[in-house]
Amino acid sequence: MKLVEKYSAKPLEELPLLFQRILQNTIRDFYRRQKTRSLWTTLFSAFIPSDHEKESEDFDLLETLQSDASSSKVNDPHQQLEQSQLINLLERAIETLPARQREAFLLRYWEEMDVMETAKIMGCSEGSVKTHCSRATHALAAMLKKHGIGL
Repeated sequence: MKLVEKYSAKPLEELPLLFQRILQNTIRDFYRRQKTRSLWTTLFSAFIPSDHEKESEDFDLLETLQSDASSSKVNDPHQQLEQSQLINLLERAIETLPARQREAFLLRYWEEMDVMETAKIMGCSEGSVKTHCSRATHALAAMLKKHGIGL
């Protein structure tokens, strides 16, 4: 579709090379998105919502962690402490991000908006959103790694 939409005015001889480049970029984007999703899925995989929480559209990871941390029948004190520390660490790490990176990160990964929606809200290009998210993700991963949390 991209080939037809954007390059229909190009000479026929250029189309195979353009198609190849579009295909390469699409594959690269797919794996880049997969890597980013995998990064955050790995980090948050221990906090899968319960069936009741899945039914609720208002599921919030931080609220779930806080309620789990305060529920002594679910976790032992050691787990409660770890969850509480992780919540605080994540909140502090996100707060230290530059404003635009924090905004892009929260809209994309917390609010689960796509790149186009995020770009409209932020008033910038889709490329800028991707850049801000990538930088935020790398910065957060580095901060978490510095505190001994491997991804």
